[in-house]
Amino acid sequence: MTKTAMRFPAEWEPQSAILIAWPTEDTDWAERLGEVEDTYIALVAAITRFQPVLICVPDEDVQSYAYVRLASNRVDMDRVRFVEAAYDDTWLRDSGPITLVGGDAFVLNDFRFTGWGGKFDASRDDLLVGHLHAAGLFADQAQRRQIDFALEGGAIETDGAGTLLTTWRCLHERHPETSRDVLSARLADWLAQDRVLWLDHGYLEGDDTDAHIDTLARFAPDDAIVFQACDDANDPHHAELHAMADEIAALRTSDGAPYRLFPLPWARPILDQGRRLAASYANYLILNGAVLMPAYGDPADAAAAAVLAQAYPGREIVQVPCRPLIWQNGSLHCITMQLPQGALAG
Repeated sequence: MTKTAMRFPAEWEPQSAILIAWPTEDTDWAERLGEVEDTYIALVAAITRFQPVLICVPDEDVQSYAYVRLASNRVDMDRVRFVEAAYDDTWLRDSGPITLVGGDAFVLNDFRFTGWGGKFDASRDDLLVGHLHAAGLFADQAQRRQIDFALEGGAIETDGAGTLLTTWRCLHERHPETSRDVLSARLADWLAQDRVLWLDHGYLEGDDTDAHIDTLARFAPDDAIVFQACDDANDPHHAELHAMADEIAALRTSDGAPYRLFPLPWARPILDQGRRLAASYANYLILNGAVLMPAYGDPADAAAAAVLAQAYPGREIVQVPCRPLIWQNGSLHCITMQLPQGALAG
């Protein structure tokens, strides 16, 4: 019997659940825990309208508390599942499994998580995938593969058809002694890709990930790219994001055609004690039948929703309030990780 080749599915392909970790006083959210919990409740309520959610909690007390908070907000608890696991923080896009699929088999790629190049302690986060796998959470056909290489899920984006998109700024910061050609070859091998496309421009003030791609540009179905644009010539982001837009326009599909492009509007500056926060609309989450988009209480929220509706026809666009999240330099996509259909046990 021929072994089915593994592949890295696009986020818009069928999912079994979304993986998150509940914020606690032991995470970076402690100072503003109440408002962050409200965002998590809104997030879980939105996810469970469409599919299950798997919530990591550090202990039974936090689980009981989270259950009461969610149930009292009329969340569909039949679609909520908890798992005990130790974690430093809740950025599961970067510490969770990067899953490949092949027929009924799954490979849970467990890359090194270094706290975005050693900026923060991440010793427990780096063990998270191993703990989840040991807990029997995944299907019997799911194999965990440890890879001694620093890579975060937010740093990569796939179209599900063999093309990976990433940024040189991030990967070069993590691996300064490694050439682009070598990095491309390694990523293509580990993630079952035919080619790797690189962006050399693009950044957001308040982003401490060194330009994760999921804050800047995302693949969409039918050879499309959704990206964060900036139309304010007086904004300090304008030149860099304009250069990134030119780079994206020059990219070609595997068939040699230009991508269909969907520029996202630019929110007005959001400041916190004088610090600019990274309010990116590109940090959205795709579900079965929906797209959850970060909303910032800005007039551009509605325009961003309209762009996403064009890029993802047939999916409901649901706005989730994310101002509390960007205080810690991330948004909606950063705190979530999708698990492909069939990857979970039971």
